[in-house]
Amino acid sequence: MSKGGEVAYIPDDSDFSNFQNQCESQEGWSKQYNKGGVTVWSQMQEESMTVQKIKMQIICKDLPPETLYDVLHDSHYRTKWDSNMIETCDIGRLTVNADVGYYSWRCPSPLKNRDFVTLRSWLPLGNDYMIINYSVKHPKYPPRKDFVRAVSLQTGYLIKATGRNGCILYYLTQVDPRGSLPKWVVNKASQYVAPKAMKKIYKAGLKYPEWKQRHNPGFKPWVYPEQNTLPNISLNELSLQHADSLENIDESSFTEDRMHISDNES
Repeated sequence: MSKGGEVAYIPDDSDFSNFQNQCESQEGWSKQYNKGGVTVWSQMQEESMTVQKIKMQIICKDLPPETLYDVLHDSHYRTKWDSNMIETCDIGRLTVNADVGYYSWRCPSPLKNRDFVTLRSWLPLGNDYMIINYSVKHPKYPPRKDFVRAVSLQTGYLIKATGRNGCILYYLTQVDPRGSLPKWVVNKASQYVAPKAMKKIYKAGLKYPEWKQRHNPGFKPWVYPEQNTLPNISLNELSLQHADSLENIDESSFTEDRMHISDNES
């Protein structure tokens, strides 16, 4: 999503339009999985053997798009359903529809865990919604010794309304994991990890209304900006996170029989 240079920027309408086109287009994508309402495509990037674009789609019957949008924003609820998450926090807000956050992610052993600092922006479009992010550097959140700092080149969600009470969720991600990963890891991601993660989000969406009724039901700062209590931060505090400035570890020697994915990992 970079527009060039070192300066972080807030995505504009053209960025959202481009992201939506990538989600909905079939051109250049290779289908990896199609089962149970979940489809996964991949697109290997010519300049890298580890940076891959993965796109997923799940049909969500009986799940209104605005509910799924709330689920993807609600960091408190995320602790209930995202078993991969180790830690998350909102660092500060840039505008009424853009903020900066930190997220650390549990990788299947023996891979090292990853973390990200991202600039996130969102756009409601009637009954459809988009949330997109990319990696930035923030002076108070430098790389940590206990994580590999990964880079989101572009990641996001597109929620499209279908019928009266359903939606389709697209998830597109292009991440540099900062590691020389074996090919079987990439294959496992598209054949097993990705479909399971999409089903988990769908199930979380179905349970959200009942949970939200018991947990501050009127608090939705992503819908009502006046509720947002995050400190204001300036774009001048941020810069683009370039992958080549980060540690690149070699995990290519790990064999598949050493990999462990528990029932709680997605």
